[in-house]
Amino acid sequence: MPVSDNQLVEMFEHVLTLSNVTPSESVAILKSHYSNPRIVDAAFNAAQRLGAKVYGVELPALNPPKAMGNDMTAYCGDTPLTGNKAAQTALEAADLIVDTMMLLHSPEQEQILKTGTRILLAVEPPEVLARILPTLEDKRRVVAAEKVLKTAKKMRVTSAAGSDFTMSLGDYPTVTEYGFADEPGRWDHWPSGFLFSWPNEESANGKLVIDIGDILLPFKTYCRESITLTIKDGFITDITGGFEAEYLRDYMAYFKDPEVYGISHVGWGLQPRAQWTAMGLHDKNDGMCMDARAFNGNFLFSTGPNTEVGGTRKTPCHMDIPLRNCTITLDDEVVVVNAGEVVFPNTLSE
Repeated sequence: MPVSDNQLVEMFEHVLTLSNVTPSESVAILKSHYSNPRIVDAAFNAAQRLGAKVYGVELPALNPPKAMGNDMTAYCGDTPLTGNKAAQTALEAADLIVDTMMLLHSPEQEQILKTGTRILLAVEPPEVLARILPTLEDKRRVVAAEKVLKTAKKMRVTSAAGSDFTMSLGDYPTVTEYGFADEPGRWDHWPSGFLFSWPNEESANGKLVIDIGDILLPFKTYCRESITLTIKDGFITDITGGFEAEYLRDYMAYFKDPEVYGISHVGWGLQPRAQWTAMGLHDKNDGMCMDARAFNGNFLFSTGPNTEVGGTRKTPCHMDIPLRNCTITLDDEVVVVNAGEVVFPNTLSE
């Protein structure tokens, strides 16, 4: 059901409070013409209610020549902030940035975070923001899983559909998303609730089967047939199946960049309020479809860039692919079982 303007302001006040916004802080609202004006207004009003010093930074849209479609994750690298030193300086002066236009996967965002400025991305429809309003329990659940993932040396993913995929871990950090930015230099995304890391270079090998009902992002489609990916030494070497495999092959080949086939981040969903079915109730331009990335017990893997954690793959094509019904094992500990149930760590009993 629709969210009222008053409710939306109250939601933002809740999330900004979780993000430790105080009257002594400055909050920048980053926007462009395609930002949702209700989200922009609610962020302004909530920050003012909390006594913060609020200002706006509006940037023009940027459409890179190779970009296809309107999805904000379909092209990585260049953003409206690229080369705009004055705007970057203005953003670095804030204690918290509410990003309503999407800077993810940009070097400018990484530079801003290094100054200690916090960033909260909010681009989903208000109704999704309301359903997945973050809580301290969300943080506790994700942080408990972080303690397990960041010490693991090996991940294995299997499924009844035929996946059997292994990789070594440890060379790259573990990243968490729980819906609010409460520490200096932290980036987060409301709504959210998952975690991930990156395989050690050349260590990812095996087979991943994208089964019927699994999701391809940024296409925002549910697969109607199986697609089999063969992975060798960290790169997809073969994509087989029917029409949907052909579509995926053609899309990735369009970028004419071998690095688009690299395996990027890997992790799993931890948000019980996110729903696998939610994508079917929204138009494709309604946001990023964070439900698909965060629903409890998915195996989420991605392709393409890894520069945000110090890697060398800077490529514009980035896909997020959440799989259902996988078993995820870290070293010798099963963390997600085949039914998509998170079994370790059992935060309910902690």
